[in-house]
Amino acid sequence: MKKTLFSLALITLSCVALAQPDRWQQRVKYTMNVKMDVSTNRFSGTEVLQYSNNSPDTLYRVFYHLYWNAFQPKSMMDEHSRELGKLLIGAGRGAQGQPDWDGRVKDRILNLKPDEIGYEHVQSLKMNGVAQQIKEEETILEVKLSKPILPRTTVVFDLAFEAQVPLQVRRSGRDNPMTGVRYSMSQWYPKICEFDYEGWHPTPYVAREFYGVWGDYDVKFSIDKTYILGGTGYLVNANQVGYGYENPGTKVQRPSGDLLTWHFIAPNVHDFMWAADPNYIHLVRQVPNGPTIHVLYKNKNNDAKQDTLWNTLADAALIVLPYMEKSFGKYPYKQYSFIHGGDGGMEYPMSTLLVGPGLGGAFHEWMHSWYQGMLGTNESMYAWMDEGFTTYAESLVSAYYYDYMAKKFPGNAGYRDMVKRDKAQLPLHLYSSYSGYFYLVKSGLEEPLTTHADHFITNFAYSIGSYSKGAIFLEQLGYIVGDEVRDRILQEYYREWRFKHPNASDFMRVAEKVSGMKLDWYKEYWIGTTKTIDYSIDSLWEDGVKSYIRLKCLGKMPMPIDVEVHYKDSSREIAYIPQYFMFGEKPAEFSQIPRIVFDAWKWTSPTYVFALSHRLTDIVSLEIDPTQRMADIDRKNDKLDLKW
Repeated sequence: MKKTLFSLALITLSCVALAQPDRWQQRVKYTMNVKMDVSTNRFSGTEVLQYSNNSPDTLYRVFYHLYWNAFQPKSMMDEHSRELGKLLIGAGRGAQGQPDWDGRVKDRILNLKPDEIGYEHVQSLKMNGVAQQIKEEETILEVKLSKPILPRTTVVFDLAFEAQVPLQVRRSGRDNPMTGVRYSMSQWYPKICEFDYEGWHPTPYVAREFYGVWGDYDVKFSIDKTYILGGTGYLVNANQVGYGYENPGTKVQRPSGDLLTWHFIAPNVHDFMWAADPNYIHLVRQVPNGPTIHVLYKNKNNDAKQDTLWNTLADAALIVLPYMEKSFGKYPYKQYSFIHGGDGGMEYPMSTLLVGPGLGGAFHEWMHSWYQGMLGTNESMYAWMDEGFTTYAESLVSAYYYDYMAKKFPGNAGYRDMVKRDKAQLPLHLYSSYSGYFYLVKSGLEEPLTTHADHFITNFAYSIGSYSKGAIFLEQLGYIVGDEVRDRILQEYYREWRFKHPNASDFMRVAEKVSGMKLDWYKEYWIGTTKTIDYSIDSLWEDGVKSYIRLKCLGKMPMPIDVEVHYKDSSREIAYIPQYFMFGEKPAEFSQIPRIVFDAWKWTSPTYVFALSHRLTDIVSLEIDPTQRMADIDRKNDKLDLKW
């Protein structure tokens, strides 16, 4: 029965992938056997990779990632981190500033001892049984093929490799003192690089984002039988392994010997992560008619509060998944695992590593299943589409959860505080994103979001730009096209492009088709430049019949404008001015407030005048964008209160 269900899942996922825009994808199938020695923190493995070249190109070489070679003194990651540490962010006017390096990395790699470094070496590699010429260049392995791979053909690579688990530095590793978790095994195997319509992507592991080929994994780990594992995929031999994975009522009979083999399969994913510790506590929750939720955590101090927090996380997953699927698309896998480990929060297919049970981080990493796991843009080139879209989604999921809990427990002041709405503030669910972006602008360190993730001059600019400015991209898109239209755009984007590696232009075409507007200008300005938005109410006058309001564009990024007008009789209306670029207008958003649509504002004009059929003395106040979704860098000149 399990085999039949798995086959059906593969067919379903394959059909989903095909029913979308016709952009070819390479395809992989990994079969791996790994034996871990927990006394030396080393393992050896074999990997059989079935590689399908679905492209129209002939391939004369291939590339693999060997991520753990970054955790060696004087590696690119080490040198880059230490160079960033020389930059002091916030220095000046007597302030010392803070080093711009990642606080988890700093100069730690330089000081790793031989038994603490990470490494990953391919000992042999064959294609269709023939040995190939390989060249290891730190975190990239180049394979010069003895025979090219022709278009639309499949080959099989066989390789043997060995590795040493690094002391926990960044994302993966062992013996993290913060968590006490023994092994966080991410980026742990030779992983073939992505080849897409832009060619090969042998991106060295310097700091951050990833890009991978979708395929199927069949992985066996042999490890000390006292260890409990969790991660990507479905455990095939659950009733033999036990540890909470077995079917209810099953008597677990583990084989004799010191080692236990764990057998996982994972369909249609682009990576595989696992973690292991002898003292993991394993929680299980079942979403009705949905996936199984696994939570594995280590309570090294036997803290009852930690038990409560991890159980709260497990329960919260059941509450938010229906909202996530309704808002962003169906989660297609049969399980998801929240696993204590890593160095913060890091997403992988069907799983995440979490340094703690915080709900915001957990929701964020789970939402990566959509914007990294299923949509899978090239994170190195479009980090804002990965981290930014995920940050936006996380904010809505968090707001939904706390609103749900506040209604369920109306006497709990903590939940009530989380759902307060104050229209005098920025959109509450993205308050930190807006305030972070404004801080970045004022710093003078902002860089265009078209910058490669590893090539930002500062970590500071990358982090705020990718996460905060990327999240604002979607909230502000709602301002341009209307929130309901933006929501339909996200659903259509998921429907058309999941499992297809979309780029920024692909997203914008979906947005244009759904909204009926031209929107390429928005990406050009917000993503491709550091130009800012700044509008003001410049002046008012009347001719005895009508009132005239002049607005001024002080910034260099043009936008459509909403102006809310309040009158003495307590009535209101919205003056809506489309931007010329749009060649269209958004639907009226507030049914209770009448809207007047004016001619489009041409971006070449620094000012714009519109007329209202009221005397000036009838007007109490004017406010540009009362919802504050537009990231106007100076809100002080957006509102005018008139005291007659």
